[in-house]
Amino acid sequence: MDNSNSIESPNAPGTTKRRRIALSDHQLIGKDFLSDGRLRLWKPAIEALNLVNWAASNREHLVQELLQHGAILFRGFNVQTVDEFERFMKSLTGELIDYSYRSTPRTQVSGKIYTSTEYPAHQNIPLHNEMSFTRQWPMMLGFFCIEAAEEGGETPIADSRKVYRRIDSSIRDRFTRQKVRYVRNYDNALDLTWQDVFQTTTRADVESFCRESGIEFQWNSDDGLCTSSVCQAVAEHPRTGEMVWFNQAHLFHVTNLHTEIRESLLESYGGAPPRNAFYGDGSLISESDLEVIRAAYADETIIFPWQDGDILLLDNMLTAHGRRPYKGRRQIVVGMGQLFSA
Repeated sequence: MDNSNSIESPNAPGTTKRRRIALSDHQLIGKDFLSDGRLRLWKPAIEALNLVNWAASNREHLVQELLQHGAILFRGFNVQTVDEFERFMKSLTGELIDYSYRSTPRTQVSGKIYTSTEYPAHQNIPLHNEMSFTRQWPMMLGFFCIEAAEEGGETPIADSRKVYRRIDSSIRDRFTRQKVRYVRNYDNALDLTWQDVFQTTTRADVESFCRESGIEFQWNSDDGLCTSSVCQAVAEHPRTGEMVWFNQAHLFHVTNLHTEIRESLLESYGGAPPRNAFYGDGSLISESDLEVIRAAYADETIIFPWQDGDILLLDNMLTAHGRRPYKGRRQIVVGMGQLFSA
């Protein structure tokens, strides 16, 4: 069966006949790099190429490239709607997954496509791997740029394999051995409510989810809730066998808050901020170790400017992502697939 595509090419000037040039599926994509050769960039070789159909027919080739590079930026494919983006993601991952046990505010746009984190525009979101503070996470993430910000708003990324290797082995070994304990206090005034996080208004549903997920929980007065769970600090990629730095200790830790906010919270709420991170046994993580981790992310950060219609595809274990502050309107939506359980 011939799966090749063809385009017409003109003959020499003054002639009227046209000859057809056959292009294989792989030749329909032009492959390059952005950001000093660190971000794989794919563009269509012909204007009429349908990305959804191409991806469905070339899924394994695309996945192999993603496993090698960790991230691929699709640009110039004339993807214009959320529905097209959702179909593209489904062609690669099958059924998309819900955003459950939430860490940040999002809005469901259509089907299982969500807005990117709805933090205020002036805030920076540190690099992290999606859902790495749990024992289940999506293996594949897709970001679709409906409207790029007037200024800023980039989605920086970093290779989690390289971050792992950059962190001093003594720190890495300590985290590997002790893992990370995430403690969350749900309060209307401070962070997401437990109703938002667990997407329910029923305590029994929360308790059932926590028991199934190995999360300790305690109900407090005024309908408050505290949860605590121990999860991996590093992980081995199930397909490549490579070790990656895979946790959100630096993001959950109270030092991620600005000093004034941190001191105010600790004073007002008796040392119980909305979220915090410890070693698995509950002992404190030193600020100096966290600075080494943050520096490793900074050294591996890749930044590129969004263009309307861009799609950024990530292997969630191989590549961390974040968000830079921005001005003006910004519309980025996200799809997640291939749920993996540690």
